[in-house]
Amino acid sequence: QVRLVESGGGLVQSGGSLRLSCAASGMIFSINSMGWYRQASGKQRELVADITSGGSTDYADSVKGRFTISRDNANNTVYLQMNSLKPEDTAAYYCNAQIKPYVTWTMKNYWGQGTQVTVSS
Repeated sequence: QVRLVESGGGLVQSGGSLRLSCAASGMIFSINSMGWYRQASGKQRELVADITSGGSTDYADSVKGRFTISRDNANNTVYLQMNSLKPEDTAAYYCNAQIKPYVTWTMKNYWGQGTQVTVSS
């Protein structure tokens, strides 16, 4: 089947940087968009950034100019470079990808298990 595995979360001071990675593996025929969402305690999950297979990107207003999303299509990996981190960026970050597996041949949304980012003031 298909798996998304995230890495790179952790604890950082305000103003610091972190880089998240998410690798998709399994019986993957194609991947459409890939992205990052986050969910802070007591809040709804929200889109942080996404990127199409062609490289077009979209960002939440709150992270524009500070976060950069990129992807390596050859390795089915998406990255999120986070700079100038703020305490309000503290959340669980989830990788998302629209994937068509060989088995089902149907495009479907897949989610990673999440990685915690904590920014101290």
